[in-house]
Amino acid sequence: MSNSFQMPRPTDAHRALEALIGRWQGEEIMHPSPWDPVGGAAIGMTHNARALDGFAIVQDYQQIRNEAVSFSGHGVFRFDAQSSHYELHWMDSMGGPPSLFTGTFDHGILLLQQRMSGGFMRAQWDLRHAGVIRYRAEISGDSTQWAPFMEGNYERA
Repeated sequence: MSNSFQMPRPTDAHRALEALIGRWQGEEIMHPSPWDPVGGAAIGMTHNARALDGFAIVQDYQQIRNEAVSFSGHGVFRFDAQSSHYELHWMDSMGGPPSLFTGTFDHGILLLQQRMSGGFMRAQWDLRHAGVIRYRAEISGDSTQWAPFMEGNYERA
């Protein structure tokens, strides 16, 4: 008797996230915000790896300021086939609860947003150029007017 069950396979939507895979390093600009009133320059280092048979990308991130790790985070990117949305499940060294960003991935730009206490945050990964990630995060109180929070330009390390 044969088992006709077929394990699910990643779709093209899942595979689109593979553009994130690799070790990345680059310069960052932190804009003044409630979490960083002064802002300033930093170095960001990210390692993104394929996980769960291609259904997810796991991210480990560190920010370096004044030659020391000032912030770290861990994320899981995935495509939710039921909702047709991309997701980032994020935890970091600020110690808060895990957060969920959701959104789209169109023409090489991954755009994810979350609602948080006091407003919204959105993040954009521009993956249109091979070997480069351009990142931008913004915050908003009303999801209408956005202020820059962080910018980064990363290259494969």
